[in-house]
Amino acid sequence: MHAGRHYSLVEVMFWTRRETAIFVVIASVPTLLFTLAGWTWLGVPWLPIALVGTAVAFITGFKNNASYGRLWEARQIWGGIVNTSRSFTAQVLSFVEDEEAHARLVHRHLAWMTALRFALREPRTWENQQRGDNAEYRVWFRVPEHDGDLGTELARLIDADERAYVLARKNRATHLIALQSRTLAGLARAGRISEYKHVELERTLALLLEHQGKCERIKNFPYPRQFATLNLLFVWLFILLVPFGLLLEFQKLGPGLVWMTIPCSVIVAWVFHMMDKIGESSENPFEGSPNDVPISAMSRAIEIDLREMLGEQELPAALQPSNNILM
Repeated sequence: MHAGRHYSLVEVMFWTRRETAIFVVIASVPTLLFTLAGWTWLGVPWLPIALVGTAVAFITGFKNNASYGRLWEARQIWGGIVNTSRSFTAQVLSFVEDEEAHARLVHRHLAWMTALRFALREPRTWENQQRGDNAEYRVWFRVPEHDGDLGTELARLIDADERAYVLARKNRATHLIALQSRTLAGLARAGRISEYKHVELERTLALLLEHQGKCERIKNFPYPRQFATLNLLFVWLFILLVPFGLLLEFQKLGPGLVWMTIPCSVIVAWVFHMMDKIGESSENPFEGSPNDVPISAMSRAIEIDLREMLGEQELPAALQPSNNILM
């Protein structure tokens, strides 16, 4: 997540410099042929190109709305995880009549959250972080889950036997919730939790699993590829057609003004491509990009809260933005 007021123009231009160079070439070739080689037949009436541009604007707007919806839903889910984590800890401290179990249950909850965020950072083939322009930005910020190791993180939260059990499973977060449920059942059988309070704690675990499932749905089901492909083809078709339509429009204003086709085509192409690229960079909110939900920082904030609720004194430091990017 960008934690500043806005991206600077330099950052945006650096991010799009490769495409901008392509736009210059696309605009220059027909302009040079039209002006120097006399290929006036390259000029195309602007009206049909404008119709294509209108269609592109609609489908790009549809894609960006869907991408923003995925991003905002992901943020709401993690807001729910924050609230449910606090509720679970408060319930454990109030309901469970075994002080030794308090830390074990809360630390295991932190292990669940750790396993979940590591799972959400795993790459998918449809995500965008493998692209060169996005990979360059990782020089300016670090994704904790990409640099760290889940086993090491779990070692400070759960014992060795549980860690070995969890790491041997595919969906580690789910099995940590299952361990929580078994522990609560054992405490209930030992009379450390009343039946009513045990049911309430199990409901909270079910809510955590619901949050996890929603995260996994967004992570494992991309923005539909057929719509993404259609949008990509339409945008580039429009970008290719723009200079051919502007040639005749600028020729009407005077022979020397035909050269204005190049900068104007580049500007139009850049605007439409940026709309498409912004949507694409927002559609996968857990991949570890500058526009993602900052699940690493949110997890650390939750950990600080829960450890304080346990009365612990040694607390980890809150994660800070790096070059205005908060992970």
